[in-house]
Amino acid sequence: MKTLGLIGGIAPASTIEYYRMLIATYQQRVADGSNPPVIINSIDMQTMLRLIAADALDEVTAYLAAEIDKLVQAGAQVGLLASNTPHVVFDRLQRRSRIPLISIVEATFDVAKRLNLTRVGLLGTRFTMQSAAYPSVFTRRGITVVVPDASDQEYVHGKYMSELVRGEYLPETRAGLLAVVERLRLREGVDGIILGGTELPLILRDVAQVGIPFLDTGRIHVEAAVEHMLG
Repeated sequence: MKTLGLIGGIAPASTIEYYRMLIATYQQRVADGSNPPVIINSIDMQTMLRLIAADALDEVTAYLAAEIDKLVQAGAQVGLLASNTPHVVFDRLQRRSRIPLISIVEATFDVAKRLNLTRVGLLGTRFTMQSAAYPSVFTRRGITVVVPDASDQEYVHGKYMSELVRGEYLPETRAGLLAVVERLRLREGVDGIILGGTELPLILRDVAQVGIPFLDTGRIHVEAAVEHMLG
């Protein structure tokens, strides 16, 4: 059994959900009543976002690498970042990390491939939607990634940063996000949606009526982590 180190606090609500899902997923796999060994390092989200917004990717990498080192010093043997946004520097981090890191992007691709998806919409922060993190993995392996148009990106990012990261889930925002999804489905012909922000599944629950699969990247990430921990 490997000890998992989790970079959390980015944002707190999804970190809580990660921990809850880790416990539940582990207990489904290991039916002896035990809990998985998890170490959480809750970092300052605003520091990370400020650096990413300034396109200071070397500084983002150094900041997150130092926080991963704290997990290693505490005994973590495998790590993950409980958020999509910092995956804009995932490859750089993996090269610097002394422990293997589990990529939310790679794990999500594996699920999309199993579902035979060919053209997926991506929602998340502006940093995630405009980065190469998802296209660099998906497109070269045969799955096209489509993002909303500029105005819809601004809407999604604005609601994400002003409401979702604060734990506010308003019905009118849910309706607005579903409208963005519908435009992607009708205009772009997507056959799936990547919820590329780990707060998004907290507001977009029970969406079977949309007619295409929603990929809950946080849950997918957790399942991949438990699989890795169990070896």
